[in-house]
Amino acid sequence: MTKKSAPKKTVKKRVTKPKKDPQIKELNLVIKEEKEKFLRLFAEFENYKKRTSKERIELYKTANQEVINDLIPILDDFNRANQQIEKENGSVDQEGFQLIFNKFNETLKNSGLNPTEAKIGDEFDSELHEAITQIPAPSKDEIGKIIDIIEVGYQLGDRIIRYPKVVVGQ
Repeated sequence: MTKKSAPKKTVKKRVTKPKKDPQIKELNLVIKEEKEKFLRLFAEFENYKKRTSKERIELYKTANQEVINDLIPILDDFNRANQQIEKENGSVDQEGFQLIFNKFNETLKNSGLNPTEAKIGDEFDSELHEAITQIPAPSKDEIGKIIDIIEVGYQLGDRIIRYPKVVVGQ
């Protein structure tokens, strides 16, 4: 005969959580604050890098603006001389002058200088044009439109460095 053994009583041991040391709490808090400071500083540095990169690109685009501003009156003189020479018949001087003019013009274009788009008959826009005078419009549909372009405007990249000087119909 076998004796049935009595079921064993299981004794539950009380698991006590170790008490958190106040020093550990304080250190964890300090670590959390330092992480937040680091993240803010890192984000600020990333913004700084983006901003300086954008400024550097803008500076590069317009670094030669002062020189080009000084060359624009020479380009105007070239244009006027070119128009005068075109009135005369072709000569050797005209061909040489035309070659120099084209080379000078291409050099400025390669530096980012482009003429501002303004055509006779376009609507006058004070953000893009400089009105030097107003004259009575020859017809009603020319009121508020460009009648004549006195001086060509130029832009360096996206920035207008000289506005076209125009006559507007009134």
